[in-house]
Amino acid sequence: MKKFTKLALVSSLAISANAMAMQAMDDASLGATTGQDGINIGIGISKIEIEKLYIHDNDGLAAAGVAGDAGFGGTATAGAIVIKGNGTGVTATKGIVIGANYDNAGAFLLASRNLADLQIDSDAGTGANGAFINIAAQVSGLDINIGEIGVTASNAVPAAGATSIRRGGKDNAGAGQNYNAILSGLSLKTGQMTANIQLGAAPQGAMIKLNTKMVGGLEITNLGILDNSTKQGTGDGTTGNRAAGEIFVESIKVADANSTDLTIKQSVSVIGKEGTNNGYIRMVSSSGPIDNYVKGIHLGSRTAGSIGDVEVQGLQTYFSPAQGTYVPGSIITISGR
Repeated sequence: MKKFTKLALVSSLAISANAMAMQAMDDASLGATTGQDGINIGIGISKIEIEKLYIHDNDGLAAAGVAGDAGFGGTATAGAIVIKGNGTGVTATKGIVIGANYDNAGAFLLASRNLADLQIDSDAGTGANGAFINIAAQVSGLDINIGEIGVTASNAVPAAGATSIRRGGKDNAGAGQNYNAILSGLSLKTGQMTANIQLGAAPQGAMIKLNTKMVGGLEITNLGILDNSTKQGTGDGTTGNRAAGEIFVESIKVADANSTDLTIKQSVSVIGKEGTNNGYIRMVSSSGPIDNYVKGIHLGSRTAGSIGDVEVQGLQTYFSPAQGTYVPGSIITISGR
């Protein structure tokens, strides 16, 4: 469940990095109104839509083994993960739609009613090369809707002189289609969040520090996991044309143990190249135990009868900085190959 939390946080940071409609105050204006130098930025947008998102793996999976072996089937040909519209609701034609969480009469919004508020300060720090920028961010609760997620064959990289930078893939219906859906879509609702970002010396110990309580917790709805290996014929569900199998979950709620809010304590660092290690992103979480409530689990199809609800109380993960030592939390690293 913590991976879904990270997804929501990454989405909120992407919003602040790409916002096109914002109101900014320069140092002079801010000093006159607050008595402090620095820059305030209020991001006053209400919705962001992304038509499609591709993540291309340019060399695919290397060929190995024989039929039936783990990892068999690789062709070393470029493929891509794609997020696109799933034909229903707000994600009918859009892969990702992100807006403010207006539930409970706006209780999950910032007082400013902005999607995000940023306070930016530059500081000399201490010692040689100690200078840094500090960005304190407050993010309103978000309503994140993600369409269908699948895997497709990548198109060729646009050649020099092409009329568009679009590459895309073979996920469109028709001749040459090479696409399989993996997730039928999902929606996430979050509460308010805060983060502190330091660029430069980062005396706080990491580039991004999250130490916040997400009011109202995290809720994931309409999560569908697809198995296209069982599909037959056209896959439309009629006789002789079996649809892809689906595990469908109506709702997943995540909160602190015995609470309705969710505490997030995380440090995100970008580790640089050293020797043969080309570097990676490291995320260290140190939050306490959480409760999970999974509502309406349907096996086979989303119209199948539910097997019921599943509740997990007091889930706590641990990591080991040394053999025999267990520290509450987790360490996740992400790197290229």
